[in-house]
Amino acid sequence: MVAEAKDPDLSKLELVNVPGGATAFELAAKFCYGSNFEITTANVAHLRCIAEYLEMTEDYQEENLIVRTEMYLNDLVVKNLEKSLQVLCACESLDPMVEEIGFVDRCVDAIAMNASKEQLVSGLAHLECDAGSGKLRMHCQDWWVEDLSALRIDYYQRVIAAMRRSGVRPESIGTSIVHYAQTALKGIERRHVWDSGPLVGDNQRVVVETLINLMATEKITAVTLSFLFGMLRMAIEVDAGLDYRIEVEKRIGLHLEMASLDDLLIPSMQTSESMFDVDTVHRILVNFLQRIEEDDSGDLSPCGYESDGLKSPSHGSVLKVGRLMDGYLAEIAPDPYLKLQKFMTLIELLPDYARIVDDGLYRAID
Repeated sequence: MVAEAKDPDLSKLELVNVPGGATAFELAAKFCYGSNFEITTANVAHLRCIAEYLEMTEDYQEENLIVRTEMYLNDLVVKNLEKSLQVLCACESLDPMVEEIGFVDRCVDAIAMNASKEQLVSGLAHLECDAGSGKLRMHCQDWWVEDLSALRIDYYQRVIAAMRRSGVRPESIGTSIVHYAQTALKGIERRHVWDSGPLVGDNQRVVVETLINLMATEKITAVTLSFLFGMLRMAIEVDAGLDYRIEVEKRIGLHLEMASLDDLLIPSMQTSESMFDVDTVHRILVNFLQRIEEDDSGDLSPCGYESDGLKSPSHGSVLKVGRLMDGYLAEIAPDPYLKLQKFMTLIELLPDYARIVDDGLYRAID
């Protein structure tokens, strides 16, 4: 850099956009002067980036800083899941250099491969489970679920994608998504979102939308219905895109019969409208009925005629949802801002066979 400078009397050299800042530069200087310091998971990414920035290659010295950091990464980091996670967390402040040298991708792949290997090795540990229950001790073998929650959302998304490619169990990924959401969105509420400024609100929106995208490719059994309702509320509160909300609503509609009344009582974000978000519940109910129709479309009577709703295998689910919706209608009926048309649309949406008796419906109307 000094040699390339145009000023022959240069006494001061300004370094712009130094990765890792003054701390990383100081460590690089110590390395040049032979001072002892320890390469750790906390500083190896910084050292690798500053070494790249200063072109500390073998062309200038054997076992220069690039080689030393690469040796540490290959020998101690990529073979260990915990160390790979620690290094990846330290990469967050080193964009764009850390991406340009492929450091992030290597850590992401190492985390995924080590998690997959741990699950393969722990397969023999299934024998240690309680003989009566046969349930896996997930908290022992998937300790990394909590640790992943420390990652920035874009890094987390890449790790989950790599884990899928590596064959990590879907239920473990689902558990990780739930834990990440609980950690990253802890304490979020309406006044926090709207009063915390556009940057914080945008960050929360990105987290919610990314997690919904990740859930979209997981098996429905990987996350609970209550968690899906929680994510739906979060999506509404952070003003996530409609496509993301619809995705969660579809997932909920697959198992609406398992929902509770409290799940459906989603507050409306529009102060000029009704107290509860009736439109969202309407869409969920439509999704449920579409699922029922698809389930029953192949059910034919012995004579070849389509089975009616009363005889369909899903009739029990429809009855449960009928009782649930009657309770919901009774709860929202006193709302003076609720439009009659919306109320009537919900009533008419359910098929006649969804109610054995109409007592619940009459109570709601009264």
